[in-house]
Amino acid sequence: MNKKIKIAVIGGGSSYTPEFIEGIIKRYEELPVDELWLVDVEEGKEKLNIVGNLAKRMVEEAKIPMDIFLTLNREEALYGASFVTTQIRVGMLEARNKDESIPLSHGFIGQETNGPGGLFKGLRTIPVLLEIADDMTNLCPDAWLINFTNPVGMVTEAFSKYSRHRKFIGLCNVPIGVEKGIAEIMGIEGDRIRIDFAGLNHMVYGFNVFIDGEDRTDEVLNIYIENSASINMENIDPMEWDKGFIKALRLIPCPYHKYYYKTKDMLENDIVKFKEGRNRAEEVMEVERSLFALYKNRELKHKPKELEKRGGAYYSDAACNLISSIYNDKGDLQVVNTLNGNTIKDLDRNNAIEITCKVTKNGPIPYKFIDEFPIPIKGIIHQIKAFEVLGAEAAVEGNYEKALLAMITNPLVANDREGHKMLDELLQAHRSYLPNFFKGI
Repeated sequence: MNKKIKIAVIGGGSSYTPEFIEGIIKRYEELPVDELWLVDVEEGKEKLNIVGNLAKRMVEEAKIPMDIFLTLNREEALYGASFVTTQIRVGMLEARNKDESIPLSHGFIGQETNGPGGLFKGLRTIPVLLEIADDMTNLCPDAWLINFTNPVGMVTEAFSKYSRHRKFIGLCNVPIGVEKGIAEIMGIEGDRIRIDFAGLNHMVYGFNVFIDGEDRTDEVLNIYIENSASINMENIDPMEWDKGFIKALRLIPCPYHKYYYKTKDMLENDIVKFKEGRNRAEEVMEVERSLFALYKNRELKHKPKELEKRGGAYYSDAACNLISSIYNDKGDLQVVNTLNGNTIKDLDRNNAIEITCKVTKNGPIPYKFIDEFPIPIKGIIHQIKAFEVLGAEAAVEGNYEKALLAMITNPLVANDREGHKMLDELLQAHRSYLPNFFKGI
């Protein structure tokens, strides 16, 4: 291809951006990006400048002819783009702090992508992302939107139902993290393993495991059962799975499943931290302060290893891999969030699913290795899907009743009176970022 490649990164001041820059640099021979635009909002201007200057040093050090632009003008960044990535946080980390602390004050799990916190991150985020998608329809209609802003499942569901721009993909780092973890306990290089994943975002299961192209599922599951605590993420407490449960399930769960299958244990841990005045949002704020102090160092010209302490490590590298596969029409297999189509017969064709896909120049094509979800996981997947659908509809419509139903439908709440109280308190706490719910007020 000879077409000029322009990539716009919405939320360019994110601490993850150096990983994205590194990913572009190492793939430059197959993905020769001409322009990389980092765009942010006024509140993120200082971080944008810090990250942007590090990005320029990294590119200069790599000696590749890629121009980097920093801007607060989203339209300027989007105009003529080939790919757009979104990594935004509406309300910044202060909003995440509320998403986590308010539910915990009511005795429920507070987490930024699951339960009450996940709902409110979706309510704040979806209207903004739909605006970006609408801008793309006018300014870069042929561009692919690669979103890794959480909650990815609910966001992709909203794109499916409400977006005029139809070239969208949701991306999560969890499947990559699980594959890397399995590779470690097997004592092999990460690129030798591939897992067939299917489910929903943060509700995805590993079905079949291949090593060097050979199906080794049974062997890997047996080893995993004995080493499950070693596969985890920075933002989730490490806990070993009950061996009998995994043996009966015969699937590899993802770390986020602990919120649903180990709710009592996870909540108890979080309550202890909460009473000590700690939560994950505050931990991330501390990590970010350290990261940006590093980023300011004019001698730093590479992505620092400390970035891996952020729970979303590998997001950006996955995004670069996905972009390259689309651009080069590779047809390789990757795990993304896309429309179900005719893949899983017990979900609507327009529902968003997270599944292994063949990635082509026309986007992802779900790899149909199952027709429907097995009985042991079917119920919880449908419950979370109902939560995502109701949450997406509530976000766009500013519909209080749908938000209430989403809150109480989520299995981490499942309490009508307390769910109602949390909804009202979180609505007021995030009032300035929820214009659809407070029209005319």
